[in-house]
Amino acid sequence: MFTSSKKEQKDTQSQIIESAGKIYNYLSDKGEVTINKLRKDMDLDDNFTYMGLGWLSREDKISYTQKPKSVTVKLV
Repeated sequence: MFTSSKKEQKDTQSQIIESAGKIYNYLSDKGEVTINKLRKDMDLDDNFTYMGLGWLSREDKISYTQKPKSVTVKLV
């Protein structure tokens, strides 16, 4: 079983929040983009990209649109 300390959990949460901020700023500059483009353009680990998107979703800061071959994301 894997357990992490409170400090490790806090560090991870800080990284998620930082990633969300970077994604928010990126979307503010670029507008609507595909998630694949966002992943390629951002200098983030894929896990933190997805966790950052989840954080922004939870905060109702972004919306998703399903396209025939991709999913786009933009600020609301």
